[in-house]
Amino acid sequence: MTAFNELGLHTSLLQALEETGYTTPTPIQAQAIPLAMGGRDVLGIAQTGTGKTAAFALPILHKLANSPGRPPRGGMRCLVLSPTRELASQIADSFKTYGKHMGLSVVTVFGGVGHAPQIRDLARGVDIVVATPGRLQDHLDSRHARLDHVQVMVLDEADQMLDKGFLPPIRKILRATPPTGERQTLFFSATMPTEIAKLAGEMLSNPARVEVTPVATTAERVKQRVIHLEAGGKRAMLAELLRAPGVGRALVFSRTKHGADKIVKNLEADGLAANAIHGNKGQTQRERALDQFKRGTAPILVATDIAARGIDVDGVTHVIQHDLPEVPETYVHRIGRTARAGASGEAIALCAPDDQDKLRAIEKLTRQAIPSEDRRTDQSRALPPPGNLDVKQFVRPHGAPKPKQNQGRGRGGPGGQQQRAPQGPRGAAPAAPRGAASSAPRGDTSFAPRGAASPAPRGGDATRSRPERDRNWREGDFRDTAPGFITRSR
Repeated sequence: MTAFNELGLHTSLLQALEETGYTTPTPIQAQAIPLAMGGRDVLGIAQTGTGKTAAFALPILHKLANSPGRPPRGGMRCLVLSPTRELASQIADSFKTYGKHMGLSVVTVFGGVGHAPQIRDLARGVDIVVATPGRLQDHLDSRHARLDHVQVMVLDEADQMLDKGFLPPIRKILRATPPTGERQTLFFSATMPTEIAKLAGEMLSNPARVEVTPVATTAERVKQRVIHLEAGGKRAMLAELLRAPGVGRALVFSRTKHGADKIVKNLEADGLAANAIHGNKGQTQRERALDQFKRGTAPILVATDIAARGIDVDGVTHVIQHDLPEVPETYVHRIGRTARAGASGEAIALCAPDDQDKLRAIEKLTRQAIPSEDRRTDQSRALPPPGNLDVKQFVRPHGAPKPKQNQGRGRGGPGGQQQRAPQGPRGAAPAAPRGAASSAPRGDTSFAPRGAASPAPRGGDATRSRPERDRNWREGDFRDTAPGFITRSR
């Protein structure tokens, strides 16, 4: 397919697309729209910025136009679930733009605003509801919403919804909708971890899989680089990067809400106009920050990952990761905020020494070594090699001597004149000189300070008394395998 008018869409949709200036579908749209128009469940895997919203909005509008009817009071004909308010608003705007000649009702349901206007909208019955799971669950619990007449359900940015703990409300919402097979389900995600595959298996019935880019592949038009530096040098480096020529709109990622506010405060102290957007901000504050970002009055937006979903702004030239993400797949989502709609962009990650493990995980996931620049003050210690690292190089061979540890300050440390005997806990008897007989019999712990742990018996299991927190429970991967239909068909 090379044009929208070849997809068989309703004439009112083609008119709206022509007025908007859209003539050629993106790859995800060209593949998903015919399948969805044919009534199939669709599992779509595509990066952000590839046109996923139109890929499900257009066939839904086509279906509703060809099956006129009114939803019941409190009900809806189509339900779209989104992880954030911003993305929900963006999706609703897209439905309104594409369906402006169809007379369909579109309502958003999310937190941060009052319940009463949403309750009034739902009471009349709505054609299309775009909601976040938490607020929709509130309306279900209060019986102000019903989902038994949902004809089409969409789960957008599914991987991020699970990362943010929305699985329980999603399952509750699913139980309130018609059974699988009686409703059409469109499932979209930028990545496909095992948990997402399991959820897709529960929601979808014989789905058609559409994938326009490999899982965890970064956008091709994004120029990536990593800057290695000390943790204390991030503030000065961020200001330097944002003042560089060619920086237009810049999106800066912080790991935490408090960190985002702190970054904004530092940028303003450095003379740079910036706003923060995160879950603790009210809806009015978030909308004002996005509006200033779009208009360029505050061209720097500092965001957490969940708040960044739905930021669909043209002309984002730079994505700067002040903090590398804990989950490597999130890196792919972050840099997808730039280089949208065929444009190019630059993604820069600031990597402190304690971020090295996160960088290795990202490079392993994306199967590439990200070009790096060493801006550390002390470069005497070499950086770890990029790419997929062999963990054996970090493991001490069996029998090899332990590396010498730096000793503390004072007379016993390097350069001291004498070594002092190690001191026990306050109140305990001093250690006996080397070679002197011990005054306590072996195994007698009566001399130990109150509350001290008893030594393990000779030959016993000394590890049994280790605290449970020392167990590295992440060593095992207990996740189930993906359902069979997730495997790419040949």
